[in-house]
Order: sequence, then C-alpha cells, then structure tokens
Amino acid sequence: MTLTGNLSELVKFRELLLAFTDKEIKIRYKQTLLGFLWAILQPAALTLIFSIVFGVFLKVSFSTIPYPVFAYSALLPWSFLSSALSFGSLSVVNNSSLVTKVYFPREIMPLSSIAAAFFDFIVAGLIFILMFFIFKVPIGANIAYLLIIIPSLLALTIGISLILAAINVLYRDVRFVLPIFLQVFMYLTPIIYSVEQIPQKYRVYVLLNPAAGLVESFRDVTVLNRSPQMVPLAYSIAMSFVILILGYAYFKKKEKVFADVI
Repeated sequence: MTLTGNLSELVKFRELLLAFTDKEIKIRYKQTLLGFLWAILQPAALTLIFSIVFGVFLKVSFSTIPYPVFAYSALLPWSFLSSALSFGSLSVVNNSSLVTKVYFPREIMPLSSIAAAFFDFIVAGLIFILMFFIFKVPIGANIAYLLIIIPSLLALTIGISLILAAINVLYRDVRFVLPIFLQVFMYLTPIIYSVEQIPQKYRVYVLLNPAAGLVESFRDVTVLNRSPQMVPLAYSIAMSFVILILGYAYFKKKEKVFADVI
C-alpha cells in the first residue's frame, strides 16, 4: 500500500485512534491519588532540582530570567518527547492480544500513546503560562514560532516512536536500552544549559541532535522573547520530518510480521 493509501486508511480509523487515546489517558492515571497532576509533577520536580543545584548551590548564571522559568521552558517539550517515546515504544507489545486477533492500522497504538503524552504536555503547559505571570515574563510576537516548532516536535516524536515500537517487537532489549538512551539524550539536549554556553567549536555537534534545535527554539520564543536561530531550527525541522517519513515507512514495512513475532 502506498503512503497515501496508508494515511487514508488511518483517517478511516480515526475514531479508533481517539478511543485508544482516551483509554491510554485513563489507564495512565487509574488508581492514582494525584491523577492528572502527575503530568505537571515530572517537569516541575526536575525544575526544582535543577534550580536548587545550579541556581542556589552552584550559583550559575544562565540568562536574565529566573532559572526555574529557564529550566521549565526546556523541560516542558523534553518531558513530552521522553514520555511519548517511553510509552510509544512499548505500545505494540503491550497490545499484543489485539495485534494477533483484530485488524486495524498498527500505528494507531504508538500514535495513541503520543496523543496521551501530548495531553500531558497541554496540562503541564498551563503551569508554564502561570509562571509567566508569577515571574513577570513578557510575552512577545516571537511566540508565534510555536506554530512551527510544536508540529516539528510532534513529527520528530512520532518518527522515533514508530521506529522504536517496530524494533521492540523484534528485539525486546528496547525497554532496557531506552531509559539509558533518554538519560544520555537529555544531557545532549540544551535543557539545563543554553547552546550559547557551549564553546563555538562544539556547538555544531550538539545541534546535530534535532531535538536540540527545537528545545532551544522553544525556549527562545517563549521565555527569552527573541527570534530562534534560524539555521539550527531549519535543520531540526527538516530532520524531524525526514525521521517521520522514514519511521513511518519502516514501521509499515515491519508490521507485516508483528502478529507472527509477538
């Protein structure tokens, strides 16, 4: 089936995608005391830890804005990416009983996990908006760049999740390797630091990571109220959609053997 045919089929099953997403959100917070607050606690807790270590103990100066806002502005998109990859990579294996019995586009499973993580992103984003008022951070016209940055972040997340979900069906090592990968990936992404703090000769290597340009741009256009660096952003956008296309093609190629392998 062609790419257009696969997308058309996915549209036909859109109600199933919504149902899977609703189920994913409910299961994630079922029998929890704090419920949706967990979507806020992850980036908030890391922001607090980083603020104490770097802002209080080490007294490192990062920018003209308070460090909690500086850190949260990067942890917000990063937490979405990390959560989506964690749940999306396991989605096909976790629904193995459905894969072997019922036909539907298999990409619905990782997509529903990503949609649930995006719901968390929106909830955590409400706290981000509140921080603007608490710390009196001005909001400028550059925030309109989010209309490009967020879809690109989604494209990157979907592409990587589809690749990991397919590989995890074939090799269950993914669930052991992924936490290590995400931990290293976090420090290779400008979250607790800014790209400007990296020596010029090393910046290009950090910015090869497509998430780096997106996270840095997210921070630039929100709390720093300035235009993003266009070259790194353009590279990240291009790489995100390349990874999306390659990831989707790889997933559709491998899904033919999912039922047999699972």
